[in-house]
Amino acid sequence: MEEMRQFLLGRSRERKNVISSDLAERVWGESKKIWKIAFPATLARVSQFGTLVIAQAFIGHISQLHLAAYALIQILFLRFAIGITLGMSTATETLCGQAFGAKQYHMMGIYLQRSWIINLVTTTLLLPVFFFARQIFMILGEQSDIARLAGYISLWFIPILYSFVFSFTIQKYLQGQLKNNFVGWVSAGSLLIHVLLSWIFVNKLHWGIPGAMTAIIVASWFVVIAEFMYIFGGWCPKTWRGFTCAAFSDLFPIIKLSISSGLMLCLELWYNAIIILLAGYAKNAAVAISAFSICLNIISWEFMLCVGFLVSSSVRVSNELGKGDAEAAKFSVKVITFTSICVGVFFCALCLICGGKIGYLFINDEKVVEYLSKLTFLLSLSVFLNSIQCVLTGAAIGAGRQSMVAYINIFCYYIVGIPVGLLLGYVLHMKIKGIWIGMQLGVILQSLMLAYVTWTTDWNEQVNKASERLNKLLLKNSDECNEDSVQEGLS
Repeated sequence: MEEMRQFLLGRSRERKNVISSDLAERVWGESKKIWKIAFPATLARVSQFGTLVIAQAFIGHISQLHLAAYALIQILFLRFAIGITLGMSTATETLCGQAFGAKQYHMMGIYLQRSWIINLVTTTLLLPVFFFARQIFMILGEQSDIARLAGYISLWFIPILYSFVFSFTIQKYLQGQLKNNFVGWVSAGSLLIHVLLSWIFVNKLHWGIPGAMTAIIVASWFVVIAEFMYIFGGWCPKTWRGFTCAAFSDLFPIIKLSISSGLMLCLELWYNAIIILLAGYAKNAAVAISAFSICLNIISWEFMLCVGFLVSSSVRVSNELGKGDAEAAKFSVKVITFTSICVGVFFCALCLICGGKIGYLFINDEKVVEYLSKLTFLLSLSVFLNSIQCVLTGAAIGAGRQSMVAYINIFCYYIVGIPVGLLLGYVLHMKIKGIWIGMQLGVILQSLMLAYVTWTTDWNEQVNKASERLNKLLLKNSDECNEDSVQEGLS
């Protein structure tokens, strides 16, 4: 009897070891897929964000007036335009990722061309904001010299806006088929080109604003041209079959998904901009705003890493849903969430350990550094929440649930976060700290709601929805205007 009991215990331990070993292999395999997507995506975002920051540094050495004018355009108008363009491009991310998983390769190039049409029209509709920037800032009460210079700089951003139309959508297209390594390294190369050109044009040739803005334009279009060469040069043979008039058909479902995608991301980006706007109305808040701007810089850089996890979450979920594998999609979300939280905990602990000393990296003013030390806990909390919120948003994008995220953002950010921030900041006289606490409450609530939605998601139902969406948009070879060229590509 004792021998039998020992035998059964041994078999039980052996079974547990096999299960543990199998789980470890699955986690390791999924982690490799995650980082294969996340690292290039992070590299691309850091490079693109770095281009704007470096331009600001070069312009800041011209004069305070130039820096103020550039900052106004970048923080308000450019953020607004990027939010819309990048947000609408996530529709391409959803459709291309699911199409790749479903092996509907020929549809990916068509989705890309449809996104170009929609984003070109949208960007053109945004042009009046940049053409009449001076008048808009004058109405908002800005100083006439700053408004005039900002209006001049805004015109230089128009070629950059049109580069976003192609660079953002092509990035989503390549990510969906796991070819975003190219985008990461090209973006890093464009950053180096931008630094070199900025140094030559601004410091050596003394071209001022035209030199700094020309460097951004060249760097931005360098990425786009390289991406065009990659696609048209035959490196995407399964997914790019040439231009087709089929891109002009079935635009309404793409427009609907694009609008919800744009709204989702814009609500995120504008939320952070509103913090700065509200802080500007506080009395005698120069020190507090300086400290708070340092916090936002730190959060922005950490957010670039989290964007990599957002992209990997979106791509992995969309690919698996396209394949029809609900369990793989669910497992991927779990692994990415755990990985991202570990990264978030690390940076959160780093902020808590360093405390206000982080401020010395940006400024030597003792008052600002002292005030920053009072914001350390909120800074650490923001860094940690980034790691959760990004992954859950990415999972929603992969499933094509942008509308749901937009509704959650409206409720959490604009119905809860901002009113509570105003109450704490101005009614209870907690000023900048109160505004930030209230708005952090909105982020916490959003993360909890997204976590609940993700946890209770029926992934088999999401597989069915993805299949229905793809089949509805699928064009048979006989329905395409360039049938012959597609048939040649398929053969």
